[in-house]
Amino acid sequence: MINVTDATLQPASPKVRLLKGLASGIVLVSGLFWTSPAVAADVSQLPPGFQAKVDLAAQACAEFNDGQFDLDWGAVERVDLDGDLQRDWVLNESGFACSSAASLFCGTGGCMSHFLIEEEVHSLLNRGWTVVDFGRHRIVLADVHGSNCDGINPTPCASASVWDAEAKTWRSSAGDWQ
Repeated sequence: MINVTDATLQPASPKVRLLKGLASGIVLVSGLFWTSPAVAADVSQLPPGFQAKVDLAAQACAEFNDGQFDLDWGAVERVDLDGDLQRDWVLNESGFACSSAASLFCGTGGCMSHFLIEEEVHSLLNRGWTVVDFGRHRIVLADVHGSNCDGINPTPCASASVWDAEAKTWRSSAGDWQ
């Protein structure tokens, strides 16, 4: 390793090499625990409900001017959606791509995200989502189309949903603000 200082080349000090090695090790180890997206190329490990959605998307792409379908990095995520400390599955169509149609899977309302909990797949059209802890619940917050809030496309609108394990459904409330 070489440090460049004042236009002279000097070997890196042992401390610098040690710090760089430590940083590399931390990054490597954190990668083992990080809940990062699944590798895009390996769709064989997807749950059957998600595999069917990917197969339908690939078929739709192929039928549209012989397009080539691609599943981008980040399309599949593993995250605890219901607070049971088990990572659930999410399939984001924002990570779908078709060579012959730029907007085949997403539009002004956003893209579909498919959430799999306890073998149940539920889908939500959104422009982005995140999960937060609120009290004793895990809440899925989503940026949704303004028409969900009695507006139009640019009207700011969000949904907050919690998984009801007993009823096996998502619960949301529009709320009546006064």
